Amino acid sequence: MLHRVRERIVALVQLLWREVAKFGVVGGIGFFIDTGIFLWLITGPMEDSAVKAKVIATGVATIFSWVANRYWTFRNRRQSNVMRELVLFLVMNAVGAGIQAAFVFIAKYFLGVTSAGGMVLFGNIIGLGFATIFRFIAYRLWVFTEAMEADPKTGQDYQILTGSIPQIASQSEKTGDEDPPTGR
Repeated sequence: MLHRVRERIVALVQLLWREVAKFGVVGGIGFFIDTGIFLWLITGPMEDSAVKAKVIATGVATIFSWVANRYWTFRNRRQSNVMRELVLFLVMNAVGAGIQAAFVFIAKYFLGVTSAGGMVLFGNIIGLGFATIFRFIAYRLWVFTEAMEADPKTGQDYQILTGSIPQIASQSEKTGDEDPPTGR
């Protein structure tokens, strides 16, 4: 069992490390865009509207992220139907933004957090962490998929990412021969 878990982890790392690194760079830049705009809004023009400010800041960071992910991170996977890809990207980001806004909502209305630092902690650290995991998986499985479906080297990506790694056939299964009885 432990050997199988290790095999899955190694397969995932080999499959994803470059995309995860690029996704991390794009995410890091998006984080600074999001955080900067959010802080500016909640300490200035939207001082009493932290949730709305979080949604606006995330929207601006989302536009940057779509362009950067489309033309850099997932450049070999982008769909030929740009509008379909953009709509899927926006839907997945809306879910991610909802995750982040929910953490700001919980912080403000259930935990009584009122400071800008507390809002950033809940919206841009904790909420962003959960939203980032969701977004990477969603982009990989649903948004940037065209090359994944067409390229034989990535044909099993979906199964690997969802945990259903295909089993390697034994030599007898490949040749059609039956295995000798094992005496059980």
